[in-house]
Amino acid sequence: ADAVAEELLKEIKKAFQETSHGTDTFSFRLKFIFGPSAVPALDLVDQRSVTRVVSPSGRTAYQVLGSSGKLYTCYSSCHFCTCPAFGFTVLQKSESLLCKHILAVYLSQAMGACQELTVSEEQLTSILLAEEEDEG
Repeated sequence: ADAVAEELLKEIKKAFQETSHGTDTFSFRLKFIFGPSAVPALDLVDQRSVTRVVSPSGRTAYQVLGSSGKLYTCYSSCHFCTCPAFGFTVLQKSESLLCKHILAVYLSQAMGACQELTVSEEQLTSILLAEEEDEG
């Protein structure tokens, strides 16, 4: 899925650069590519909900504050999110390539709208592990 992710990011950047004068065209193109998750994803970016968490060794994860106020961890490298929608529509039903949180991560990267947070290796590890404990 990595190549897919690269392509998506290129598409988004291109769409954003070509239409930076008109966000309508941009969101229209996004809706065309990504369907219903495009609009809520743009909202998340507008609200600055995406944080890029980086450790000294360069490992990266993204945290997205969902509209419900819950924090989700996204791994853009392997195209994975801890939200229920991802588990359901992406993994089980293969209806969609990604959830709004991952899309928001890509959008905020493309638009340069990411918050940056530097944490220790231990902190990053516990962020990555904490999510798995939630699942049971």
